[in-house]
Amino acid sequence: MAQPRNKIKVLLAQFPLETHSRGIITVAGMLKDAGMEVVLIGNELPERIIDAAIQEDVDVVGISTYCGGELALADDLMKAAEEKGIKESTVFLLGGIFPPKNIPKLKEMGFDGTFLSTTKEEIVSCIEKAIASKRRR
Repeated sequence: MAQPRNKIKVLLAQFPLETHSRGIITVAGMLKDAGMEVVLIGNELPERIIDAAIQEDVDVVGISTYCGGELALADDLMKAAEEKGIKESTVFLLGGIFPPKNIPKLKEMGFDGTFLSTTKEEIVSCIEKAIASKRRR
């Protein structure tokens, strides 16, 4: 059995065709500054994001999106997470630019946090609370 690690490990990715990287790079820096380990994989298909999350044994999967299609791709991501057995044990976050009206649907899909505009403290707090909640299950 693997030893528990002290650092929270976060995988950050963007869906295919995403061309904006400033947000994901900024968030990666904020999480590193907060003492988290960050694995940045860039653009990838939902199923491959989940495969990378399993391979890297991460606590959190964070998605950055700016170009639309987040509901369809997020649904594919969460279905893959369910199929691979990590949906209940992994924290899922989505941030970027998307219609606020999509937030309830994203939460219904299983996202623990959604961010349109936020601070480092809000993201870190969301991650810490969501991890604690998942570990209590």
